[in-house]
Amino acid sequence: MPVEVAAHAGFCMGVRRAVEMAESASRDGIPSCTLGDLIHNPAVVARLQAEGLAAIRTPEEAAGKRVLIRSHGVSRRVMEALSAAGSEVMDLTCPFVSRMHRIVEETSKGGVPVILVGEKEHPEVQGAAGWACGEVWFVGSPEDAEHLPEMEHAAAVSQTTYPPERWEAVLEVLRRKVRKLDDYRTICNATEIRQKEAAEMAGRVDAMIVVGGRNSANTRKLFDVCRSRCERTILVESAAEIPPAFANTDSEKIGITAGASTPTDSLKEVVTRMSDMENKDLTPAAEEENHNDFMAEVESTLVRIRPGQTLTGKVVQITEDEVCVSIGYKADGLIKRADLVDQDVKLDDEIEVEVVKVNDGEGNVLLSQRNIVNRKAWDALMEKYDAGEYVEAVGKEAVKGGLIADIGGVRAFVPASQLSQRYVEKIADFVGKDMKLKIIEVDKQKKRVVASRKVVVAEESAAKKKEAWEKLEEGIVIHGIVRRLTDFGAFVDVGGVDGLIHITDLSWGRIKHPSEVVKPNQEVDVKVLSLDREKERIQLGYKQLQPHPWENAVEKYPEGEIVDGKVVRITDFGAFVELEPGLDGLVHISQCATTRVAKVEDAVKVGEEVKVKVLGVDPEKKRISLSIRQVLEPETPAASAEEAVPVSEAEYEVVASDDQVAEKFAETVEAVVEASAEEKAEE
Repeated sequence: MPVEVAAHAGFCMGVRRAVEMAESASRDGIPSCTLGDLIHNPAVVARLQAEGLAAIRTPEEAAGKRVLIRSHGVSRRVMEALSAAGSEVMDLTCPFVSRMHRIVEETSKGGVPVILVGEKEHPEVQGAAGWACGEVWFVGSPEDAEHLPEMEHAAAVSQTTYPPERWEAVLEVLRRKVRKLDDYRTICNATEIRQKEAAEMAGRVDAMIVVGGRNSANTRKLFDVCRSRCERTILVESAAEIPPAFANTDSEKIGITAGASTPTDSLKEVVTRMSDMENKDLTPAAEEENHNDFMAEVESTLVRIRPGQTLTGKVVQITEDEVCVSIGYKADGLIKRADLVDQDVKLDDEIEVEVVKVNDGEGNVLLSQRNIVNRKAWDALMEKYDAGEYVEAVGKEAVKGGLIADIGGVRAFVPASQLSQRYVEKIADFVGKDMKLKIIEVDKQKKRVVASRKVVVAEESAAKKKEAWEKLEEGIVIHGIVRRLTDFGAFVDVGGVDGLIHITDLSWGRIKHPSEVVKPNQEVDVKVLSLDREKERIQLGYKQLQPHPWENAVEKYPEGEIVDGKVVRITDFGAFVELEPGLDGLVHISQCATTRVAKVEDAVKVGEEVKVKVLGVDPEKKRISLSIRQVLEPETPAASAEEAVPVSEAEYEVVASDDQVAEKFAETVEAVVEASAEEKAEE
């Protein structure tokens, strides 16, 4: 009758932590009690009660005692009641349950309804519901989910022991019921691993024994999983409950597993009982020998460990502060985040660890990954140093005279003078940043490393500059990034070297500063206007890749059209109005208002937004004649023919006593208009 014991059976990390801390509390002389059963296992609860840790049912019963919060957790109202009563609280809530509480609280604060998937009356589910700030719905199965009303937005959270396959089935229904569903899979990793392992074992044995408390949801679900794969599955709280004739033949294979709230002693008791059944027909001496061999075989599956030993383990549980690793020992090992080099470690990852302590005083095996990885990292670092290669690093701490950087787990010092090619005012700015370094000095005996970022920047900059210059030619269009702006233009990185876009080459229109067109870190396409390889100067153009506004001015501004513009310049003879960047038109003084004005400023101001009518467009001379007057006072048929003539060719009405003076004034106006248009064309 071969017997196989599941690798992941008995106390999980959260339960073991709660029980061991409770046992420690029972010995420190402070009157204590547990609020509800600490875990769902009658034997453990009875043992704790015998040690002075009785279970109470309400916060009021805790007067004058220290209260231990069970692994299932409690509601916020209960915690507040204990605090108001002045009770000292020792919170032994499982880390996975605490995470569920935080999710429920933070999600519901925004008014989002919470859907709790699990057994409604289970203390874990009730405790989680007590952290909600709004509406809570309970769903025990996919069928329950079908009865929910349709919702616009909701968050789904699972009981930590809820079967993963049923969770997916519930989600399938919820996604039809809720338009926007936030699903939080808060199922405990250890529970999932335990159930998968039990299902696999149940599928290949003749009979299964599940050990644990009948009031434990975790154990009942484990039993259901095994029963679905093996019809001859029984659930027992102790070895005494195993039927005498449970094993029918000597050739039957028996599988044994245990719930997360089952102590190791109960599991061993069942294993011993099965061993006794196997030996029932042997002589006393042979029975004892066979039993010893069987127990030795069971014990041999457990690794013997010592401080400093290196082992390979599998990640079975992850919390915010710790990572639980199965190392084949009777207890899983814990790695604090500070001792974990690979912070992105995932479930089922195999990692090398070093045993720090076999027992930390609470029954936990403490592990570290840092020492092993550091040794490997040092060897790899020395190889790169000997080869003159760069290394990837992260700034960790600003210290006097420089920066401490982490190179794959090895500390390195970067002097302030080696951080940059320029003076570094705030070394702390490099903390947390990734960087490439070159090792410039090593003390192998003391394992000290001095590195330089400045050397890397200089070498890479020189290589980029050489490569960039080889690709540059006058007239080509190239992609770049705006690095900095000055009053006279914008400097653009075009692949390792900077070129200048002069302010006059940024826009076809007038601009006061480059920031009106481009911004730092903006990606742009530019045209190489000229190259001076000797002086390493590059002249770039931006407006040259933009359509010239005069290309479609006739089509865009047909004669008679009324358009919006902005007054940009005023002269004695009229106002220039910008229709778009690079395209200005002239409103002659006679067209500035419906009545005669002595000065253009009496009618319009610089910066004023105005509506103008297009009187004429001359693309060859780059002139546009505009009128404000005809917008304000519709033209009469008699005046329209005369006023529709472009300003440069119009006959202006001049009031003067001397006809020659009047003629000379008209000629002057025409000359000024032409000169202004030519000046604009040159711009």
